[in-house]
Amino acid sequence: MAEQFGILVRIAVLVVATLLPLINPAGSAAIFHSMTLGIPDGARRKMAWQIGLNSFFLVVAATFIGSYVLDFFGVSLTSVRIGGGLLVAASGWKLLNADEKTGQKSADLQNVASRTFYPLTFPLTVGPGTISAAITIGASLKEPGVVLWQRAMASVVGLAAVAFTVYLSFRFAARLIEFLGDTGTVVMLRLSAFILMCVGVQITINGVLVVVQSIPHS
Repeated sequence: MAEQFGILVRIAVLVVATLLPLINPAGSAAIFHSMTLGIPDGARRKMAWQIGLNSFFLVVAATFIGSYVLDFFGVSLTSVRIGGGLLVAASGWKLLNADEKTGQKSADLQNVASRTFYPLTFPLTVGPGTISAAITIGASLKEPGVVLWQRAMASVVGLAAVAFTVYLSFRFAARLIEFLGDTGTVVMLRLSAFILMCVGVQITINGVLVVVQSIPHS
């Protein structure tokens, strides 16, 4: 029993350790704050909770049915990486060149709330790199000594922990910004946007390299 419990804990920790660095909730929180300037705190809390839920369902779907969906539509994981990488890079470039002083006003609350899934959840929080990793996790969760439903439950616990971390980071994004100050906030926003763009470029490069390596050489 103790050995079986240890395996389940290891599965959950593996999920968290794999996905959390890719999601980078702290960096995403700064972007979330910049895209919701002027929105009431209550509305921001609801949006943070919704993004956390969206992130949870998205990574759960990618983990357990992602590979089947791709097979059904005849889309390879490499294509997801290339297309998603371009999308992330474009989002990072747009944020990098945005005016940090130009925020959303209260009158734009409905417009901002409608963007809770896109682009705030996907691809800014759960990007193609995270989805690719989740699909890989789902395809490789094979541990001796535990049945399928136990592996699935352990994975869901890890995914829930990741999504809850996203919620907490976005929920307290304003406090993080207050701590950083005006100058620190601008620096963090620009740095987060630049890193986001670089991550998108790297994901695209990795996908292209897979395609190039698969080409037979004479």
